[in-house]
Amino acid sequence: MDDSYFMSQAIEEAKKGLAEGGIPIGSILVKNGLIIGRGHNQRVQHDSVIHHAEMNCLETAGRLTAKDYKDCTIYTTLSPCPMCSGAILLYKIPRVVIGENQTYMGDEAHLKDQGVELTVLRNQECVQLMQDFIKEQPALWNEDISV
Repeated sequence: MDDSYFMSQAIEEAKKGLAEGGIPIGSILVKNGLIIGRGHNQRVQHDSVIHHAEMNCLETAGRLTAKDYKDCTIYTTLSPCPMCSGAILLYKIPRVVIGENQTYMGDEAHLKDQGVELTVLRNQECVQLMQDFIKEQPALWNEDISV
């Protein structure tokens, strides 16, 4: 699996969210080398408390069987929060590829404790997107992470 290609697709989703006036976090769901779901944080766009990138990505993938999820990897530009980590665990997605966890450390320890394979790419474009956004929109960022 080409993690850099799929992360580039997640980054495109993050940029799409930013262009819509939202928070620049993107996610891609991949099954057997094919993208089956795409999403980006749409809390602002939908006035929603749950439309984080990973949740939105799972929504666009539609209903899948338990077996389908076991063959998936989810890519996310930012370390997944407890809510998104819970969805990953609920559907037993075995692998998560994270663009960066420097600006926000999500619930990675819990995912690891539950046997999920984590890969953190330390992608500088992901870091820069979040650092720029946090600098420009601190109130919105703090709202998103419940500070």
